[in-house]
Amino acid sequence: MNQNLRKMALLAITSIVTTLTFAQVTVRGIVKNASTQEKLGAISVQPKGSDNATYTDGDGNFKISVKSLPATLVLSSVGYKTQEYTATSGAVNIALVASTELGTEIVISASRLPQRILESPVSIERVNSAAIKSTSAATFYDMVANLKGVDMMTSSLTFKTPTTRGFNGSGNTRFTQLMDGMDNQAPGLNFAVGGFVGLTELDVDNMELLPGASSALYGPGGMNGTLLINSKNPFKYQGLSFQVKTGIMHTDRYSRDQAGAYHNWNIRYAKKVSEKFAFKITSELIKATDWVANDTRNYNRIGTNGSLKAGNRQSDPGYDGVNVYGDETSIAFPTLMNGIGNAAPFLQPYINTLNAANQNTFISRTGYNEGEIIDPTTLNFKVGGSLNYKINNNTEAVLMGYYGTGSSVYTGSERYSLKNLYMGQYKFELNNKRWYLRAYTTQENSGESFNATVAARLTTERISPSTAWFPLYGQTYLGNRLSGATDADAHTAARAAADANRVSASSATWKTAFANITSRPIGADPIKAGGAKFLDASDLYNVEGQYNLTSGTKNPFAEVLVGGNFRRYVLNSQGTLFADSAGPIGINEFGGYVQASKSITDDFKLIVSARYDKNQNFKGKLTPRATATYKVGTGTIRASFQSAYRFASTQQQWISLDIGSNVRLLGGNDALKTFYNFSGNKVYTLNSVLAGAPVAATFDPFKAESVTSFELGYKGLHIGNKLLIDVYGYYGQYQDFIVRQLVAQPKDGNVANIGVAANRQVFSVPVNTTSKVTTYGYGISIDYRLPRNFSLTANASSDVLSDVPVGFVSFFNAPKYRTNISLNNSAFGYKKRMGFGVSYRWQDAFFYEGDFANGQLPAFQTVDAQVSYRLPAQKSTFKLGTNNLLNQYYRNGFANPMIGGLYYASYAYNF
Repeated sequence: MNQNLRKMALLAITSIVTTLTFAQVTVRGIVKNASTQEKLGAISVQPKGSDNATYTDGDGNFKISVKSLPATLVLSSVGYKTQEYTATSGAVNIALVASTELGTEIVISASRLPQRILESPVSIERVNSAAIKSTSAATFYDMVANLKGVDMMTSSLTFKTPTTRGFNGSGNTRFTQLMDGMDNQAPGLNFAVGGFVGLTELDVDNMELLPGASSALYGPGGMNGTLLINSKNPFKYQGLSFQVKTGIMHTDRYSRDQAGAYHNWNIRYAKKVSEKFAFKITSELIKATDWVANDTRNYNRIGTNGSLKAGNRQSDPGYDGVNVYGDETSIAFPTLMNGIGNAAPFLQPYINTLNAANQNTFISRTGYNEGEIIDPTTLNFKVGGSLNYKINNNTEAVLMGYYGTGSSVYTGSERYSLKNLYMGQYKFELNNKRWYLRAYTTQENSGESFNATVAARLTTERISPSTAWFPLYGQTYLGNRLSGATDADAHTAARAAADANRVSASSATWKTAFANITSRPIGADPIKAGGAKFLDASDLYNVEGQYNLTSGTKNPFAEVLVGGNFRRYVLNSQGTLFADSAGPIGINEFGGYVQASKSITDDFKLIVSARYDKNQNFKGKLTPRATATYKVGTGTIRASFQSAYRFASTQQQWISLDIGSNVRLLGGNDALKTFYNFSGNKVYTLNSVLAGAPVAATFDPFKAESVTSFELGYKGLHIGNKLLIDVYGYYGQYQDFIVRQLVAQPKDGNVANIGVAANRQVFSVPVNTTSKVTTYGYGISIDYRLPRNFSLTANASSDVLSDVPVGFVSFFNAPKYRTNISLNNSAFGYKKRMGFGVSYRWQDAFFYEGDFANGQLPAFQTVDAQVSYRLPAQKSTFKLGTNNLLNQYYRNGFANPMIGGLYYASYAYNF
């Protein structure tokens, strides 16, 4: 009996050992390109029918466990045909065939579920890592401008703002940008800071752009589009990578005295320590001599509604240049001359004659050009990394952080020098095939940033006070008129006399005063406070999650997703930007959504979703969404109804900032109206005041802005699956637009005196319009794969705003027509190691409306190009590239800089 038991036990142990042995068979291999024999990294290798998977390293090597041999391995990657390979031994060599098949890329952002881009229920644009490698753009972020329907606003070399379907500006609160799931907005600004903070070029895996309304899935803000930028997972992309770009700008000395250098250094290191743990470290440094905002045209400054007018410094005594700073300080001609008349009554009759001829004339101080007072060095340093741990085959934990700092320039209601600004984003995330849980924070600090307009005005005052400058101007003017000089000659002589002791912005005197003023906080009243520096250390905290209720279940009626988030802003400017002098201001938001998708037939699919969000200062908003797709041959017809909204930005809620000329930007929160005593000392619409018949302003409850949009589109393959066509048309209606209304309040409480500029305080207050406006447009693109690895892409799009009430300022800021055309070849010449690309972009003229000023922007065209050569054995790529090849200067936003040619050479290793 005991002997039989021993035999049975031995047999059981042998069976277990045999099973474990077979369960742990290891297959090692190398994956190469079948055509070039180049070793391929980041190739997915997965045993068929298993959750276990791995990726090849930078040398094409992989190692994976299988249950037994032979085993079928499934290999896949973007740009290569998915292949099944039967491994009969523990060492294999596998060759993958490059694929030019279109429409097979997997996207997630369109419905929060993975699907082929060909079957997306809404319009979507995607940029993969291969496209980033071959782009001629100086940075990956610049590539967004060439996507269908995109407008890009350039405040400076490193501060760019994209949008779709209109309503763009330098800093766009209607467009959402997510980097690795984290909202990339600066909490105090409430809009994304472009590529200034976040991913480095070597770490970008892909970008997905959703044009138009997208709040139903991604929350408040995505009224005009959402851009998702995703990084490379260190389990997949391993090894050391680096890239060096160096180039030249300002080659023709158009806006700079000499040509300027451009440098971009980029490095990434990732390592899979084990099958469970991997990490990555990334860093990037951009340094260059920035473009110059040099628009010296004259404009009429009326609060935040400036407009161009005739004249220059020689012909207009009250000249106020668009990008000239310090000339905002002015005085009415009659006020100045009456001061002299009071001191010399015998001259008053003559002065009255002069006043009658100059009753609408102003005298302004002499200003300084932007290139004279703002440091031209733009600097952007980014560092980031992650720790990734696989809890099991289905769940991964990620601890990630990004930090960015540097100097740039931003166009808002003024031009702001963002000096030593820094921002960090940090998150912890659990990712499962059925769910995810994410918590992150954004920490912002404005560093030594300052308002260029205020800085120039205060420095001018420090060196030459207006209390002496204006009287000297007036006395000299009067003396010349009494001597028989013409009005124009008298003004010229008066300015020369008053500016006799004016110092250059390059002098030690100016630099000392300017440094002192830009190091002092701007204060509630910048002129009295004597500072131009603004303080902003605002933070954002966010927790969110999503769960797939039906994933893994048998025969579900529909696939159902549920999710939600909680978000908190903490505004902290110490009273320099927000009304937070008594302490930080908190703003809470929360939201939740549900989505159900159902395949009615093999060809027909419906997706419906709804989201509810609540901000503590606004009523809750419900945003529904419904999409349908129908397969027709090798294409898909799509139709959608989408809605979106945005709560007022943090600045539109709580800003309290004096921008000079007796104008204060005010938030829409009722507490601010109470603080400035709008009920006790009434405010009047500025237009009625200027017309001489003041009308009291009234304020309705502040509401969220919203849009509903309908879209019909088609995406399909033709000509042997070598031509991909994508076309869409949309119609949208906006309501409760958030705009700024200018109101005036008599300083002494007496409305009878409000007609005199010096006797009124002007407030710019955000309000909702009662008017509804509609937009409509279309887009079409083709992607054609030609013989010998050539590819041709082209797109055209149009956006139109209609039903605009008279006098309504919409800030639409979109050209009616735009187009992009590109010709590329990724492999030609000797051993197919060469590549090239040429891109052409054109956009129509349009009228720009902004808080700084309004005016016509002319049409422009630009050409980008690159040629590259690869050394596969050395994992190296050399490239010569250029943005704006023909150096045709253009600007895409009013008061923004003129953008010229940038020419560079680059070397990349293991890119």
